Amino acid sequence: MPNRVVNILVPVISVILGLLVGAVVMVVSGYDPVAGYSALWNGIFGDSYTIGETIRQITPYLLSGLAVAFAFRTGLFNIGVEGQLLVGWFAAAYVGIAFDLPMYIHLPLAIIAAAVAGGLWAFIPGLLKAKLQVHEVIVTIMMNYIALHTTNVLTRMVADGKETTGTIKETASLKSVFFESLTDYSRLHYGIFIALAMVFVMWFILEKTTTGFELKAVGFNKNASEYAGMNVNKNIILSMVISGAFAGLAGAMEALGTFQYASVKGGFTGIGFDGIAVALLGANTPLGVVFGATLFGALKFGSLNMPNAAGIPVEIVSIVIALIIFFVACGYIIRYFLVKTNKKKEAK
Repeated sequence: MPNRVVNILVPVISVILGLLVGAVVMVVSGYDPVAGYSALWNGIFGDSYTIGETIRQITPYLLSGLAVAFAFRTGLFNIGVEGQLLVGWFAAAYVGIAFDLPMYIHLPLAIIAAAVAGGLWAFIPGLLKAKLQVHEVIVTIMMNYIALHTTNVLTRMVADGKETTGTIKETASLKSVFFESLTDYSRLHYGIFIALAMVFVMWFILEKTTTGFELKAVGFNKNASEYAGMNVNKNIILSMVISGAFAGLAGAMEALGTFQYASVKGGFTGIGFDGIAVALLGANTPLGVVFGATLFGALKFGSLNMPNAAGIPVEIVSIVIALIIFFVACGYIIRYFLVKTNKKKEAK
């Protein structure tokens, strides 16, 4: 069996097993799994509005998944995607509110501001990793909290002490009247095209450029890369900055598309942390991240229909998602059985 086929089958089987065990959990908890999954399905594909909202939910997951996956592919573990998303959210909203410019300048400027803010926030752990060998996991975790409280303070300053800023100007908005009419006034916006474009960008950087080759080489073996003449420190920092830029763009999707403003947050959005699971489910590949983000976005939004339609708590979906991640983490076991089964068939 080709390795590529196995790589596709492992996450698919993991999802199926997660859903099956999730059904068992529902039965044990006294709920009807058929009604539960029917409600979940209707919450995702029930009508044009739910389809629009599902795609809208997928958009930031795509970018947060790419952020985590890019760092993984280059030998780094960026746990700070959540914080980078938050600073990107604020930067995009601030530019969208503070400036009066034509749309062809204003919108790109707000998007670029979010990417730059996320990249700069990721630059700090990258620099500490490269120069002082401080582990990026610890630094990025701490910087999530710094980002949360810093953006809250800055939001209050911009909003004159209020909890929410004003609405961004239309010239900086990703809002789509066309998508609204098509999906019964859902919040689906043009950001989905930016997210999909970034999938291509990540693939192109890693697979078609010398820079991408160096980034992956440093991730595989720093000593060998340095011996080959590569600048290891530069590549570590660059990897974190690019990863942070993807995360910042995820924040821009929420600021310029979904919400149209920045607000004081009592806690994390969770999108950045879920990006870790999205990247894991997608095997850290650009196309795999599309699959992982689609699954997570659909489950997250569709689960909102389960309490009303089937009387099943949203927490059950969290259990299903956790089970899927568990089985993905056990991917080597699934891979072993697939290969063993294939060898038995070939032997016959």
